[in-house]
Amino acid sequence: MADIHGSYDELFAAVPTMLSGLLDEGDAGGAVAVFVDGAAVVDVWGGFADAGRSVPWERDTIVNVFSVTKTMTALCALVLIDRGELDPDAPVARYWPEFAVAGKEGVLVRHVLSHTAGLPDWEGPTEELYDWTTATTRLAGQAPQWEPGTAAGYHSLTQGFLVGEVVRRITGRSLGEFFAAEVAGPLGADFHIGLGAEHDRRVALTVPPPGRDEEYAAGARDSDATRDGVATLRVRDGNSIAWRRAQIPAASGFGNARSVALVQSLLACGGAVGEVRVLSPAGCERAGEVQFDGDDRVLGMPSRYGLGYGLFGSALGWGGWGGALVWVDPDKRMTLAYVTNQMREPAADNRAIELVMAAQDGLKGLRG
Repeated sequence: MADIHGSYDELFAAVPTMLSGLLDEGDAGGAVAVFVDGAAVVDVWGGFADAGRSVPWERDTIVNVFSVTKTMTALCALVLIDRGELDPDAPVARYWPEFAVAGKEGVLVRHVLSHTAGLPDWEGPTEELYDWTTATTRLAGQAPQWEPGTAAGYHSLTQGFLVGEVVRRITGRSLGEFFAAEVAGPLGADFHIGLGAEHDRRVALTVPPPGRDEEYAAGARDSDATRDGVATLRVRDGNSIAWRRAQIPAASGFGNARSVALVQSLLACGGAVGEVRVLSPAGCERAGEVQFDGDDRVLGMPSRYGLGYGLFGSALGWGGWGGALVWVDPDKRMTLAYVTNQMREPAADNRAIELVMAAQDGLKGLRG
């Protein structure tokens, strides 16, 4: 079996065993963390940080988690809502006046958080994603594809700019700066939206699925999907320096499993981890308030959305293109995060949910 590094409670031994099995099956590298009551019961990693399998995955290796980044962006909005600085029922244009054109006057903050704003497609060239002003100006002038609030369609790349610009207008800080100062910094979480050059040596570049190359693109049923006639995100884009440096708050977050689980444990534990409180219990509960329950017209599948999170029974979270996942269960005060540099074809990728099931089995033993 592939070697696994780190530590874990023996009740959760099935989790590192499963990670080892994924590496044996051909995955390059990855990491899993499980937090219960805000403390790590699993923090393991293994494999390699490069496609050539010459660089070991280390404790401080970080990787692009693609759309798991959306949960970090949502958390920033929840913090401002909790402080009374952002009203989810207010028009986006209250904070961003230039947005109130082309039929978007009725787009509410909760619409952009729940993929119901009608702006799912990035219609510009990929290069424009890397410049904040250019990207947000384009979205401000765009017309919605449906009456806002009446339908959902996954805003794969656009959601982060929409939420992030509201955060910037309120706070005077970029989404990445706000997240670093108000969330990651206080918690000591190694997660970054807009990655500095000093961290490049720690990055595990994304490896396409077997038989594919860096032209492999997100497909219509992936969590970072785009469709015919609009921009397509390719592996080579996600592996570029420009992508790392840019703040694309829907998809360009870099971290490890430990950092993702640590941050999102806030929602599992009523807004506080250890001595650090970021949200009130009521602020956490807002994340799970159902905003939409029905068929997502982009993903082509039934979806339930809260304020910035996907809802799955009593749990909430989201996945990223290529396999990453964060899963938060407030009832059980448990958070699981899985990150990997190894993509698999989406239709055959059950890695993350199988890890969740293994963690839940361990929790049964822990709780007695």
